Amino acid sequence: MNKLKSHTRTRAQESTQAIERIYITMRHLFNRGFYKPMGVSGETLRESLLTLRPEIYGSITEDKIELQGLLYVMDRLPYGIEECRFINLTSDEGYKNSHFEPIIPLKRRRNCYRIDSEQMNIEITRGRSEIYDILTHLTFLFIESHKIMKQVLINENGDVIRDWKKLEHAVLKKGKLTKEEKEVALTHTANFLGRTFEEVKNVYAFFASEKNENRFFSIIYYLGKLAIDEVLSDNQRIITFSPVLRERLGHHIHGEQWAFRIKEKLQSKGLLKRPLHIISANMHSVMNSIYAPKALATEFLKKKPMEVFEALSNNVNLKLRDKVTKTALAEGMIFIEDQSGTNIDIQVIDTAKIKESPFTEAIKDVEDSKKPVIIVMDYAFGEQAYETMDELLKPYVDSNKNRHLLNVASVSIMGKAGILEGGKGDIMIPSAHVFEGTADNYPFKNRLDKSDFKDDDVAVFTGTMISVLGTSLQNRDVLKFFHNSTWNVIGLEMEGAHYQKAIQAAAKIRRSISSKVKVRYAYYASDNPLETGSTLASGGLGTTGVKPTYLITEKMLKQILETPKN
Repeated sequence: MNKLKSHTRTRAQESTQAIERIYITMRHLFNRGFYKPMGVSGETLRESLLTLRPEIYGSITEDKIELQGLLYVMDRLPYGIEECRFINLTSDEGYKNSHFEPIIPLKRRRNCYRIDSEQMNIEITRGRSEIYDILTHLTFLFIESHKIMKQVLINENGDVIRDWKKLEHAVLKKGKLTKEEKEVALTHTANFLGRTFEEVKNVYAFFASEKNENRFFSIIYYLGKLAIDEVLSDNQRIITFSPVLRERLGHHIHGEQWAFRIKEKLQSKGLLKRPLHIISANMHSVMNSIYAPKALATEFLKKKPMEVFEALSNNVNLKLRDKVTKTALAEGMIFIEDQSGTNIDIQVIDTAKIKESPFTEAIKDVEDSKKPVIIVMDYAFGEQAYETMDELLKPYVDSNKNRHLLNVASVSIMGKAGILEGGKGDIMIPSAHVFEGTADNYPFKNRLDKSDFKDDDVAVFTGTMISVLGTSLQNRDVLKFFHNSTWNVIGLEMEGAHYQKAIQAAAKIRRSISSKVKVRYAYYASDNPLETGSTLASGGLGTTGVKPTYLITEKMLKQILETPKN
């Protein structure tokens, strides 16, 4: 038993060291300005990732290709990146005003531009976390590409196996593939991927896009082709970081523009001096909770509230969404679309203009000038949470150089997180955030409590949340250590420590907001990385996330809109 514990500790330590090496290496390569992922300069990154064996990348250390991990990565990288030998990470450098069409990955909001047949530019506007995210995914992608190469390349003369030639024929063929041709290509592809025909056939459809239903074949082919070129012709793939990106990173350029526009709008609408309640959440749950019961009165009579919210979460029901948005815009909601590059949209809700809502009953006798103003900000990404919250909580300096302190009454953070005990859809109420890889820890008084959910038929866990450097780097041994140790970690996410760092600095050091500012944190579980088949790569939440999202939103709104105490 003692030997087992010792082995587990050692494995956790190895994994922790691997994470540290990855981030030190990434910073070094960024400062250097370029590197070759499969060359000597990328060796430490590759070895560390293979040592770490992140759960999300599944069978990365095995000869067979990791299909679920590949799908996860391709959903977060720009379409066509597998064809590009040159990948250039840039700042916002004016490409939006060029003839280049922006390419936005399916599950990551970032602008990418295909410059030519060999080069992809990826705009970085969300800080270091975005760079870490991209480099980790690319390292995985290139490791997989060399696994393909090793399976199909026979010798140094460039001879390849028959299966590879059959895949090439299918990819380069003009026009649609017949069902027979597709299944023949799937058979040959499965052979060298080390997967069964059934496995490959099942995952094939998930890679399809509007442009190319056979995208899976293209991805496998070009990953292998570029890896073969690297070995035979020394045509190495290269990742570069533009000089402007290296100069701007860390200077809050996008966050400052973003926050200024919000405060400027608050002043122009006469809302700057009102009690402000900031909520970091999605762009639908707060709006729907407040306005949907009135906008969709008929639907609420026929169905339970949660059934209506599920319908609103379905992309098919756009007419229902439009009704809610129309009511919201007529009764106090202002939408501020992001123009700064942060990719964080804003809703400002003036509760004095809400004509009918169960949430505002408690404040109906409060004079309008004292009624809350709710600022809903879309999700930040990793370290971007510090940049945006830090800038938002700073005083507003108007055109006449007058300085206005913001009357921030509360900050509420709701988000998705990995859970270490429980499953998808459960709720986590943290009492502290610990920042992975550092000694930084942020205990706080959470105004939300487990007892708030006692009548809601949902599992709720309380304890410490760990703010990780990147969800794609998590490994089971490290997570087990955090969960089983005295840290009492219940879940992992990427923004909490960064938000709390900014709030504490504004309240206790800069004194730009009240030291009595209330904070609320609650997360709903998107996955359990300790359970096989329950990681982020296993698929989305679907409607499982609707109930916890709206329950958390309800508790937050009830506290924000309770009768102010004199």
